[in-house]
Amino acid sequence: MSYGIKAYKSVGIKDDLAVADPHRVIQLLMQGALENMAKAKGCIERKDFVGKSESISKAINIISALQGCLDMSAGQISDNLFALYDFMLDRLIQASGEKSIEMLNEVMEILLTIKGAWDQIPVAEREKGYQLQAQKHQQQAVGA
Repeated sequence: MSYGIKAYKSVGIKDDLAVADPHRVIQLLMQGALENMAKAKGCIERKDFVGKSESISKAINIISALQGCLDMSAGQISDNLFALYDFMLDRLIQASGEKSIEMLNEVMEILLTIKGAWDQIPVAEREKGYQLQAQKHQQQAVGA
């Protein structure tokens, strides 16, 4: 890929993040993890093990960030997502060590399922979530 295209994609993502709502940020993070896993698969096929390690490391960092963003007071759904992210992180570490495309596919399938559900959240429900988050932050600020 030429430098110009890489620079354009980088700026495009930065611009998207600059104006993105929290829902869109999560979408972009998930997409970034999926792209890095796809790159890792290509690297394994080409026996580019440095590239594989870099791509899997980026995917691990993104999934760790997604896990860290969970609102653990939200109940069972956040507990379940935390456990799924934990599983994915373990599998990525294993996939890296074993150079396993199958394990990468497994993690990608799980993340695609989560992303598919995330993408289907209606705008009205997102707005309710933003309002609840704002109220929660307001209550924390008053209590502090």
